Amino acid sequence: MKQVAQNYKSGELAVLDVPPPGCQPGGVLVRSLYSLISTGTELMKVGEAKLSLVGKAKARPDQVKKVLDTVAQQGLRSTYQKVMNKLDSYTPLGYSLCGVVVEVGAGAEEFSVGQLVAAAGNEFALHAEYNWVPVNLCVPVPDGVPAEQAAFSTVGAIAMQGVRQAEVQLGETAVVIGLGLVGQLCVRLLVAAGVRVFGIDTVEDRCRMAEKAGALACSSPDEAGVASLERSLLEASNGLGADHILLAAGGHSNGPVETAARLARDRARVVDIGKTRLDLPWNAYYDKELDVRFSRSYGPGRYDDRYELQGIDYPAGYVRWTERRNLECFVDLIAREQIDIQSLIAGTFPIAEATDAYAKLSSGSLPGVGFLFEYPDVPTEEPKPVVPRVAKQSSGTTGAARLGFIGAGNYASSMLLPHLQNNSEATLARVATNKSLSAANAQKKFGFEQISTDAAEVLTDDSLDAIFVVTRHSSHADLTCRALETGKAVFVEKPLALTYDEVDRIVATVEATGNDRLMVGFNRRFAPLLTDLKTRFGEPGGNHSVRYLVNAGKLDPSSWYLDQGKEGSRFAGEGGHFIDTLAWWLDSTPTEVYAVPGPEAGDVVITLRFANGSVGSINYVSGGNSRFPKETLDITGGGRNARLDNFASASVWTGRKPATKKARGTDKGQRTELEAFVRAVKNGTAMPISFDSLIATTRATIAVDRSLASGAPEKV
Repeated sequence: MKQVAQNYKSGELAVLDVPPPGCQPGGVLVRSLYSLISTGTELMKVGEAKLSLVGKAKARPDQVKKVLDTVAQQGLRSTYQKVMNKLDSYTPLGYSLCGVVVEVGAGAEEFSVGQLVAAAGNEFALHAEYNWVPVNLCVPVPDGVPAEQAAFSTVGAIAMQGVRQAEVQLGETAVVIGLGLVGQLCVRLLVAAGVRVFGIDTVEDRCRMAEKAGALACSSPDEAGVASLERSLLEASNGLGADHILLAAGGHSNGPVETAARLARDRARVVDIGKTRLDLPWNAYYDKELDVRFSRSYGPGRYDDRYELQGIDYPAGYVRWTERRNLECFVDLIAREQIDIQSLIAGTFPIAEATDAYAKLSSGSLPGVGFLFEYPDVPTEEPKPVVPRVAKQSSGTTGAARLGFIGAGNYASSMLLPHLQNNSEATLARVATNKSLSAANAQKKFGFEQISTDAAEVLTDDSLDAIFVVTRHSSHADLTCRALETGKAVFVEKPLALTYDEVDRIVATVEATGNDRLMVGFNRRFAPLLTDLKTRFGEPGGNHSVRYLVNAGKLDPSSWYLDQGKEGSRFAGEGGHFIDTLAWWLDSTPTEVYAVPGPEAGDVVITLRFANGSVGSINYVSGGNSRFPKETLDITGGGRNARLDNFASASVWTGRKPATKKARGTDKGQRTELEAFVRAVKNGTAMPISFDSLIATTRATIAVDRSLASGAPEKV
C-alpha cells in the first residue's frame, strides 16, 4: 500500500510502498477514502524536519535534556546510535480520515465490514491506504454525510474541545485569534452554539471566510485592525468586551496573548488551542483576573493508553465529552447540516502526489485552509493461505545464517540489528512488525530481503535458520513457543516469560519438540570489560557476595513499561539482566529470592541465595540523580574486591592498590553476544547460555514479584 512518510533527519518527504497493517483485537482495519492535511500541525512538523540538528535541538529542548541524561548514564556512542536511529527513520504523517471498514478485530464487533467511519489519531488515522484504528478512536459516519467532510472530524473534535473548555453560553461573545483550519471550525461551532463571534488573522481571505460562516467582524492583528474590531466588540457586548478568547494561532509572536488581554472582559476565559507563545503580560492578566485554560487535543481520553488502546471508556456521568463522543458529536452536526464543512475544502490531491501537495502548501501558493488526500478505490486483497510447514531442527548451515525478526523497535534497531548487519556470517532475510513504517525503516536501514506486518510470515519461512523475537514483553512466551515449534534456533529479548505458567509452557514445548536451541538477550555477561574483570579477579577460594546497584531512573509517563497489568512489572522486564549477571559471575544458579519494596514505586531491594552458598543483592531504584551512572557492580570474596562502574571502568583490589582498566565506550556485550549466537546457529553447536540457566534466571526474576506480594522468601 501507499503511505506518506517523512525522514526527520533529512526532511525528505516520500510516498512509500509498504505492507498494509494487520487487523488487531480491539479495533478495525480501515481502507482510507479521504484523509485531511493539517495545515498547522503537519506543516510545522515538516518544517522542523528541514532544520539542521542544532535547529531541531532548539525546537525541542525537552528532548535535548533527555539526550544529555542518557549520555551521562549510557555513554556517548550508545546514545548517538539511539538518537540517530530515531532521527534517521521514516515517521508517519496524518491524524484525521474517513474510510471503509474492511476487517473487524475481536472486541470491535460494534463495527461491521463495509461501514463508513471517521477515524482519529496520529498513530492510527495516517495518510495511508489502510490503517488499523482502535475502537475509541473510530466512529460511524451517519447516512448522507459525504466522506470528504467526515474526514475533518478529528480537527473538528480539536476545535470542539476548545469551545467546551471555554464553557460558552447563549448570547455571549467570543474572539477567535487565528483563523486557520482549527480557527475556522471554532467560528462555526461557536455560531452554532448561539455565540456572537469575532475573529483575527493575518490573512484577509481567512477573515472574509469566517465572516461568511457567521462571524460578526474579523480583522488583521495590526493596531488599526484590532482597534476597529475592539469598537465592534464593545458595541456588541454593551461595553463589556469578549467573554471568551480562543487562541488558535501558532508561531513565536506574543501578540495573540497580548491582544487577548486587551479584548477580554473582566474575568473572561482565555483558551489556548494552538501552539503559540504564552508570555502572559502579568499586569494585564492580573488586573482582569483572566482565567487561562488549555485545550488538550480531541478531548478527555487523549494520551491515555487505557482509553485509546484498550478501549476502556469513561462513564458519561463523570466525563460527558470524551474524544470519541466529540467525534460522534461533530459528524452528527454535519449530518444535521448545523455546521458547514464544504466551504472549507480548498483542494483534493491524489495520495500519489502527496510530496507535491506539501511543497505547494509550504510555499503558501495555495489559498484556503482545508486540503485532502484522496485514495484510489482498491479492492481488499484476498488473504494469503498459510501453508503448514514441517518443523526440521537445524544442525547448522553451510552459508550465512538466515535470520528472521519479529519486531524491529528502537532497541532492536539501535542495539541488535547494526551488529548483525555487519556480521558476514548472518543474512537479514525477513522482518515482520505491527506498524507498516517500522518494517520499511528496517528494510531501508539494514537491508532485510523481505518485510511484512504478519509474524506468521516469519514463523512459516522455511528458508530461515533462526528467529528473533523482539516485541513487547507480554508476547514473548507465546512467540517463543511458536518459534521453537518450527525447529529453528530462537533468540528472544528479555524477559523470556512473565509467569510460571508461561515458563512451564516453554519447558513443555522444548520437551515435546526436542528443540532447546534457545537464547535470551542477557548481554551483560558478554561485555568485554566485565569478562576481563572476572578473569583478573580469579577464583576467590570460597563463597563470596556480589552487590548490583541499578540507578534505573524515572520512566517517561507514556512508556508502555507502565502497563504492568499487561506487560509485567518494570523489574520483571529488566531484572533478568542483573540476576543473570550474578549467576554467571558466581557460576551458580539462584535457589531463593527475598524482595522488599524500595522508597519509590517500582523500586525493589533483593537478596538472592545461590546453589554454591554465595549471596547476591540487587538494589533496583529509580529515585537517584539522572546523571549518576546506571549500573555499579561490587564483588567481595577471598580477600579480594572488584568493581564495575557502568561498563566504563573496572577495578580489582588484590594488593595495596587497585588495578583499573577503562573502556573507550560503553559496551554492554550485545555485539559479542550476537556473534556467539550466530556462530552457534551456523555451526549447529550449543547455545551460548544453557537452557537450564535461562529457565532458572527467568524463574528467579518472576519470584521477585511473588516475594514482594507475599512478604516472604520465595524458592526458585
